[in-house]
Amino acid sequence: MKIVLIGYGKMGHEIERIALERGHSIACAIDVNNPELFESDDFRTADLAIEFTSPSTALQNYRRCFAAGLPVVSGTTGWLEHMAEIRQACEQGQTFFYASNFSLGVNLFFVLNKMLAEKMNAFPQYEVKLKEIHHTQKVDSPSGTAVSLAEDILKNLDRKKTWVNYESNKTDELGIVSEREGSVPGYHEVCYESEVDSLKIIHDAKSRAGFALGAVMAAEFTLGKKGMLGMHDLLGF
Repeated sequence: MKIVLIGYGKMGHEIERIALERGHSIACAIDVNNPELFESDDFRTADLAIEFTSPSTALQNYRRCFAAGLPVVSGTTGWLEHMAEIRQACEQGQTFFYASNFSLGVNLFFVLNKMLAEKMNAFPQYEVKLKEIHHTQKVDSPSGTAVSLAEDILKNLDRKKTWVNYESNKTDELGIVSEREGSVPGYHEVCYESEVDSLKIIHDAKSRAGFALGAVMAAEFTLGKKGMLGMHDLLGF
């Protein structure tokens, strides 16, 4: 498979390493310094694009890929207010695989989080809160992973109606505390606390390798398919 990398920072380099190890080739790597490659033959003749950039550039990148007929695998977060446009494009024949987090461990964590929220709905004496820590270069806050965790809690915990990006004492608000420290690849914690005890589930990423491997596996899964896809399709959850 010939892959276009859109975004060639630390994550892009890690995806490149794993893609080459798995027998794929890199058609081109597009970053802020060489946007002219969107007009190149290498871009137009690739099989698929893997996109990890920023919320401000992601949508335009998707549009450029769709115009060239390229399927897109993206892990960029912070742009989801435009998801309706992407869904419409997929209904018209485009292919888009999106995940707020490509790590296998995180997606197992999503399942545990949903199950725990379902059980905790019967125990209002437990207050729930979220915490996430990422490297200082991360633009969006809270993280896309934290938003996914929060949304699943809201769907299954009747006493919570909305999430906020700060610590909250309101009974109907789910507080998310976001911290940015050094080069932390990703830490997420869901805590249920009562007057007598606390219960926590935690995912602590050790490196970017798990995210990059998941993105390459998603690309392999996506090739030849149409429509909107996600980790639940890839992993069969």
